[in-house]
Amino acid sequence: MPNHPRRFARVKPSGLVSRQAKIITDPRAPVINCTLIDYSPGGACVDLGGQVNIPDRFELLHVNTRKRCRIAWKRGSRVGVVF
Repeated sequence: MPNHPRRFARVKPSGLVSRQAKIITDPRAPVINCTLIDYSPGGACVDLGGQVNIPDRFELLHVNTRKRCRIAWKRGSRVGVVF
């Protein structure tokens, strides 16, 4: 896999920023709690805290921001998403 430069710089949440996020797969389904590892304008990395099956497309809710996401990669309990 060639190393391509990232389109956006990733940043780790710091200070008083909440690291808690929620994954919404379906309005009728329960939300999945997750931890935000890093975040950029183009995507994020979240830790699901275990092997949780989620669909390829979902919504990520962090603080008051709701983003439509698509999974870019998976490694263990961590998932990389693009907005």
